[in-house]
Amino acid sequence: PMLVDPTNYGGSEEDVFEVIAPSIPGYGFSEMPHKKGFDQIAAAQVFLKLMERLGFEKYYVQGGDWGAIITRIMAILNPSVIKGLHVNMPSDETDSLGYWLRVAVGSVFPSLVGVKPEEYDRVYPFGSKFLDLLQETGYMHIQATKPDTVGFALTDSPVGLAAYILEKFSIWTNPANRDLADGGLEKYYTKDELLTSVMIYWLTGTVTSSMRFYKECFAGRAMETLSMTVTVPTGMATFPHELGHVPEAWCRSSHPNLIHYTLMPDGGHFAAFEKPALLAEDIRPFVKKVEGLNSSKH
Repeated sequence: PMLVDPTNYGGSEEDVFEVIAPSIPGYGFSEMPHKKGFDQIAAAQVFLKLMERLGFEKYYVQGGDWGAIITRIMAILNPSVIKGLHVNMPSDETDSLGYWLRVAVGSVFPSLVGVKPEEYDRVYPFGSKFLDLLQETGYMHIQATKPDTVGFALTDSPVGLAAYILEKFSIWTNPANRDLADGGLEKYYTKDELLTSVMIYWLTGTVTSSMRFYKECFAGRAMETLSMTVTVPTGMATFPHELGHVPEAWCRSSHPNLIHYTLMPDGGHFAAFEKPALLAEDIRPFVKKVEGLNSSKH
């Protein structure tokens, strides 16, 4: 609503967006894929076709989590229709030698690899950050290798499904919640909001198919796209409690047209859910920058 009705949320009529918010096939409201191989590249192709059929010739894309990867791939596959890409979970190619050299050098001489002083604590000490990441990605290892094993169990138990999903809402919103008896959930969300998220999976029976998306990601070529260059105007918003941080300078190697980068003061992985105002207030100036670039060319 902050984008489609900005006048009620501190914006002006010039800030109005028409928002298309598709579900990834196999997630909630979209039909499950019927054959193997449906990965993030396939999802990007489906969304490009969707926008074409809806009659949009040029448009902006925005995403976090899988959405950040899918929208990025959309910009790679068909940059002529993407006016700009905005993500709130920047990604990096972590399996390259260059990445680990940057990490190592940056721990001692951060300025040499472009790590700004205000970014340092989001990347280092890398050892503890990496251990935190290992602790929080056990689910990914299961879903990327044997998704049906846990998927069938969660499809059979609403309490189990709620526990599995709500634990992520707790710790990925703020890792400090890990030590709280109630997980700190109601500091950020209402019970109705949380149960709605759980029920979308429960009523549609799509938790297993959503988990298979992880296996398809690593079985196919989707991860290869992380090393591909995005040429469209790009904006990034990085939240302090996201699972990992990619410094602005590191993002520029694969996003040469990065025109907007914001270090957010608060918030975690579920930015659009937890901090919708911060995210909306970052999207608006990014789009204005792109529109200004376009107008200056004419």
